[in-house]
Amino acid sequence: MFQGIVTGKKSGPKAGARLFRALTALFFGATALAAIATSPAAGEYQEQPFFEGRDLPPVAERVPSAPSVVEPAEAGQYGGDLTMLMGSAKDVRMIVVFGYARLVAYNPEFELVPDILAGFEVEEDRIFTFHLRPGHRWSDGAPFTTEDFRYWWEDVANHEELAPTGPPVSMLVDGEPPVIEIVDETTIRYIWAKANPDFLPALAGASPLYIFRPAHYLKTFHSNYVEAEALAAMVAETDQPDWAAMHNREDNMYRNDNPGLPTLEPWVLVTEPPSERFIFERNPYYYRVDASGHQLPYIDRVIVQIADGNLIPAKIGTGEATLGYRGLRFDNYTFLKEGEERGKYEVRLWQSGTGSKLALYPNLNVNDPVMRELNRDVRFRRALSLGINRNQINEVIYFGLGLPMGNAPLPESPLYREEYANAWAAYDPDQANALLDEIGLTERNSAGTRLMSNGKPLELIVETAGESSEEADVLELIRGDYAALGIKIFTRPSQRDVFRDRIFAGETAISVWQGLENGLPTAGMSPLEVAPTTQQQLQWPQWGQFIETKGEAGVAADLPEAQQLLAKLEEWRGAVDEETREQVWHDMLKLYTDQVYTIGTIAGVPQPVVVSNDLHNVPQVGIFNWDPGAHLGMYKPDTFWLDQND
Repeated sequence: MFQGIVTGKKSGPKAGARLFRALTALFFGATALAAIATSPAAGEYQEQPFFEGRDLPPVAERVPSAPSVVEPAEAGQYGGDLTMLMGSAKDVRMIVVFGYARLVAYNPEFELVPDILAGFEVEEDRIFTFHLRPGHRWSDGAPFTTEDFRYWWEDVANHEELAPTGPPVSMLVDGEPPVIEIVDETTIRYIWAKANPDFLPALAGASPLYIFRPAHYLKTFHSNYVEAEALAAMVAETDQPDWAAMHNREDNMYRNDNPGLPTLEPWVLVTEPPSERFIFERNPYYYRVDASGHQLPYIDRVIVQIADGNLIPAKIGTGEATLGYRGLRFDNYTFLKEGEERGKYEVRLWQSGTGSKLALYPNLNVNDPVMRELNRDVRFRRALSLGINRNQINEVIYFGLGLPMGNAPLPESPLYREEYANAWAAYDPDQANALLDEIGLTERNSAGTRLMSNGKPLELIVETAGESSEEADVLELIRGDYAALGIKIFTRPSQRDVFRDRIFAGETAISVWQGLENGLPTAGMSPLEVAPTTQQQLQWPQWGQFIETKGEAGVAADLPEAQQLLAKLEEWRGAVDEETREQVWHDMLKLYTDQVYTIGTIAGVPQPVVVSNDLHNVPQVGIFNWDPGAHLGMYKPDTFWLDQND
C-alpha cells in the first residue's frame, strides 16, 4: 500500500506516501497518544438501558482502556430496532459487512485507518506491526489478545486437517509465509522477505481475511486441546463426519450463522438458524465510543426479516424496513419515490462504485470446444462489445443517468483514462460484422443466423442469476442489437448458487453480472481484479481457481495475454514506490480493456438507499460499493441512531 511507518493515523494510496515523507514516526506516536488522551474518562461513560438487569460489568470495564473514539455527524441516543429485509437466510452474513468491524478499515476517502487495532506500523510494505487495544474483549467478555492470532495461524491456517491447502494466498509472498513475532499480549508482527501490499486491503475487505479467531471458544472443538474420547462424543452429537468438519462449522465468522461464536462486531446474532427472522443484539463489549462517552452502537437491535427477493422493493415501499438497499435496483426508484410519504421514508441515490452496472462475461474456460475457441478469440469479444448500442440502453433503462462505457475504472478514479472506458465500446455494427466475417463466421442459415464451425447456428445462451428484471430488460435490447449481427441470444435464469456452480464447472458459455467490483481503484490498491486470481471471476474461473488454490485445482492460464496480466500483478506486488505501481496498473488496464475480457454496458447507475425518517446519521449521498466500501459499512452504521420521539 505504501512505504513508511504509520501508527494510529490515516494511511492509504493517497495519504500513505505523502504522510511518510512529511512526518516522522515520532510524530505518529505522539498523535496516537493524543487520541488516547481524548478518550472519555471512566466516570463519563454512559450505561445503556438495554443492559439493565443483566449481570455485566460497568461499561467503563467493558470497553478497551483505549477505545476507538468517533465524532458522528449527530450525537445519537440509545435504543430502538433497525429492521432490514434480506432475500435469503444466508444473507445474515451481510450484517458482518454492514457492521464493518475490521482490524484496519477504509474510511470514506478510501484511506486505510486503524479500526479494531489501536494502531499499526508498516515498514517497506513487508513488516507489519499491529497493536491491539488493551482491555479489548470478545462479545462474551473473554480477552481479545494476540493468542487469538496465534491460534488461527498455528492451529487453523497451518493445520493440515482444517486447512488442507495451507494458509490463504494473501498470507504468502512467492509461496512463502511470513515470520510471525508475538511481542506481547497486544503486539504482533508479520514479516515477509518481500513486500506484501495485498495484506492490509485483504484485512479491510467487505469479506475480510480474518487472521484471528476466538481461541477460547474454538479450542473446545480442536483435537490439540480436547481428549480424543471427548472429541468423538462431541462429533457424534453434532452429526458431523469428523472433528475438523465440526470445528469448521463452528468457525464461521463471515457466514455469521452461529450464535455461540463470539464476535467483535457491533451486533451479535442471538437467533438460532433456521429462521425467517434473525435478531442481532448490541455487543456489550464493543470497542468504539463517541466523544460523549456513549458506547456504540446507538441502536439496540438489528432485525433481519427474510422475504422473497422479488417482494423486497414492494415491502420496503410500504415502510416495512428501517433501512433498505439490498435487493433494490435503480428500476425500483420511481415506485419507491412515490411511496415516500406513505412509507415515512426518504429515497436517496448513491453513486455506484462498480465498473459497469451489468457486464457480459464470455467464459474462456467453457467446456464446449467450439464456444471456447470463439470466446478466446479477441475478435469475437470485440465484435460482441461493438455490437451493443449502449446509448439506447442508457436512455431506455436508466433515463440517461448512466455513463455508456466498457468495464473499466470510473471517471472518479485517478486511474481513469478515456481509452480504457471507450475501448471497443462505441456502437459500430459494421466493424462488428467485419470482425465476425474475419473469424470465418460467414455462412448463415435461412433465418440469417451465422453458422459456427460445427455447422450449428451461433446462438448464445446468456445465463443470469435471475434476480433482476433490469437484467432481462437490458438483455432484451442487446438481443435486438445482436440479431443485426446474425447472432441469436437466449437467456437462462437460475438461482445464484446454481448460476455460479454452472460457470465454475464450465457449463456456461456466457453470463451476465455486475462489472468490476471496484470501479474506483487507486495505484495503491491491488489490481487482483484484472488478472485471473479467483474462481469468482466469471470470465476465467478455472484459471482463477488455479491461483486461488495454489495449483491444487483448476488449470493454469494458457493465453499469453492472461499470463502477461499475472506477470504484471507480480510486478505490482514487488514495486517499492507508488509511481511504479501506477504504471503497472495502467499497463494492466490497457491490456485488459483492449482484450475485452468482460463487456461492460452502463456505469455510474445510481443505487437507491431507502432511509426511515426516524433514522439519523445515514449520509445523504455516498458511494455504494462492495469492496472497498462494504456497501454502507464504510459509513459506520454503529453511529446510526433512531429518533424514538417522532
